[in-house]
Amino acid sequence: VGAKVMAGAAPFVKPVILELGGKDPMIFCEDVDLDQVLPWAMRGCFQNCGQNCIGVERFVVYEGIYDAFIAAVLPRIESLRQGVPLAACGNSGEVDCGSMVWEGQIELIQELVDDAVKDGAKLHCGGKRNTKLGPGQFYEPTLLSGVTSSMRIAQEEVFGPVMTVVKVPNDDDEACISIVNNCAFGLGSAVYCNNKKRGHEIGKKIRSGMYTVNDFASNYLVQSLPFGGTKESGFGRFAGIEGLRACCLERTVVLDRIPGVKTTIPPAIDYPVSKAKGLPFGDSLVQLFYNESLWGKVMGIVGLIKYS
Repeated sequence: VGAKVMAGAAPFVKPVILELGGKDPMIFCEDVDLDQVLPWAMRGCFQNCGQNCIGVERFVVYEGIYDAFIAAVLPRIESLRQGVPLAACGNSGEVDCGSMVWEGQIELIQELVDDAVKDGAKLHCGGKRNTKLGPGQFYEPTLLSGVTSSMRIAQEEVFGPVMTVVKVPNDDDEACISIVNNCAFGLGSAVYCNNKKRGHEIGKKIRSGMYTVNDFASNYLVQSLPFGGTKESGFGRFAGIEGLRACCLERTVVLDRIPGVKTTIPPAIDYPVSKAKGLPFGDSLVQLFYNESLWGKVMGIVGLIKYS
């Protein structure tokens, strides 16, 4: 869709801001407190039934806590309540996950889940349409582990209630970064680590438009921060100063500041240019503005005086 928007704007030379899909990772280092991070995992994955542009689609979990994470998150997912929350439909509103917004999304999710299982991923729960709720567009909250970067589900946007878990071998930060960046998308990302400095270093190496350390999506709530991605997640920003400027025609305006003083062309470079003075004057001007040493700038001033 983004490419078509760009193509439509191109004949009119119109700028565009593209906030496109995401495949956001949430990283759990081996030193995290699982009781503290599990609520973030559940919120990141199942909010709005996974239909969220910065929803978490890849859980990158270090080997040291991998099995414990699966064991702890599985009963939480199995306990999620699914249905129609509207009182008008005779319901109490005690619902955690609703439905997909269109039928085609269920078909895509099923295709991606089936493909992952075929390629070796383990299905712990869910993995199919929820037929207990009648003919609605409900897909069961799902947990997949053993996911690898070569699987379609690790590369294509799911946009549904599916938690995919990837293991980081040997608790290796560089391996983690390689896994995370092996993806065409780059919208948001989150790193959870007991060592904030280490988490920050991991985050800096992720190719994404945004990252948070020991937090998730708080940047979206702060409207003074720019929001957007890179790679196939688009370009440009909304929100923040950058977002405001993107909606404006920026112009450069220069005015005389000192009353009675007008800008003039130095005689040495006025047309017709003096060969004897013009080039040395121009070289001295370059030295004054761009020479990195103080002595070079001083010599530039000397040259300007000499060849004026």
